[in-house]
Amino acid sequence: MSKSMSMREETPDNKEKRPVMETVTEEKVKKERKPMPPQSLTWQTLRVILAGAAILATLFTIWTPASLFSSSLQERLAEALAQSSAADQTQMAAGLLPEGFPVDKIGIVVGHRGNDSGAVCASGLTELEVNSTIASFVQKKLTDLGYEVELLDEFDPRLVGYQAVLLLSIHGDSCEYYSDSATGFKIAAALSETKADNATRLVACMADRYQIITGLQYNYHTVTVDMTSYHAFTEIDPLTTAAIIETGFLNLDQEILTKKPELIADGIVAGIQCYLNNEGVSSTPTPTSEP
Repeated sequence: MSKSMSMREETPDNKEKRPVMETVTEEKVKKERKPMPPQSLTWQTLRVILAGAAILATLFTIWTPASLFSSSLQERLAEALAQSSAADQTQMAAGLLPEGFPVDKIGIVVGHRGNDSGAVCASGLTELEVNSTIASFVQKKLTDLGYEVELLDEFDPRLVGYQAVLLLSIHGDSCEYYSDSATGFKIAAALSETKADNATRLVACMADRYQIITGLQYNYHTVTVDMTSYHAFTEIDPLTTAAIIETGFLNLDQEILTKKPELIADGIVAGIQCYLNNEGVSSTPTPTSEP
């Protein structure tokens, strides 16, 4: 607040309580200055200067002489912004969750585990094997980032009322050869009015990061009702955002799925981080369901 604003609220009582020097100064200023409106140009200018000073102070703290040669200012800024805990990173995703909700907990369903083997290829390779390997890498990477990660069976009893900031079910597509275009991944999120915005953002993040990191194409036009109506979506707590991903076809994509499972996991983890950190994504087509 400026001096001119504080002087108009002055009363005889509080004027007498002030030191003599301060009172004289106030009287002198009254005579020499004309009253100014609350939103004066001087006050607006002062606020701009103070805001600019704060920004410059932050930049100069990061922009050390050594960084002029070792890395760019942009890289230094990115590095500084990355130094936050898992709980801080999930603030946007968990902003509307009630107190006590596990905002640093992530559930990973290992597709078909505890139930069947899933798709079985002519070589004997099973979808369950592929899902299990990828899920293990995802769990380790997310745990290293500070999250509490649980691996769940396909029909795990813990899914009923399951609470977590995110639940992801990892599956693979068919071993059959359909055509040369039967390659790539699919992803769908739980359709719920209470989580519509979260679901849209999760799908966009997963599709964007997974496609960039793995090089696999996003088959958004072949997402099925079986995916959008995945059984776990109706079992978990209504506030748990959930999705299912088919990481690739076990026929044409078998090499990357079996020989580079950690790369597949990197794509999944990057998509999860994008969602939880509220990061930006490139333009991604909206999935449409096919029966």
